[in-house]
Amino acid sequence: MNMLVNTLDHRWISLTLRQAWITAMAAPKVHLSTHPPEPVIPSKKPFKVELVGGKRYSWCACGHSKKQPFCDGAHKTKAQGLMPLRFIPEKDCTVWLCGCKYTNNPPYCDGTHKQDFIVSAPLHEQTDS
Repeated sequence: MNMLVNTLDHRWISLTLRQAWITAMAAPKVHLSTHPPEPVIPSKKPFKVELVGGKRYSWCACGHSKKQPFCDGAHKTKAQGLMPLRFIPEKDCTVWLCGCKYTNNPPYCDGTHKQDFIVSAPLHEQTDS
């Protein structure tokens, strides 16, 4: 009796594992990542803008906005995981906002666009979709 149970258990385990393996092999591949998406480069130069003190701004961090350097919500469909940087200047001022999206001092330009990895990178072309 013990031998019959062991044989049946072995077959059940074997079929169960084989079925799970076949299902896993047939399942569509899913790319899981804990890293946020990388921004695209809409401009290799900063944007000179006049800011109004006390007004809230949303700087585009993904590079997909058609209203650069500000957010138009494109990240919701084109760069999920990247969010705009919201900020409120204390007073009226003229500033240079980053256009390459790789600044270490967002939203302000810090000269990163002059580095080789930005200079040699292709510009992102906006599409209507």
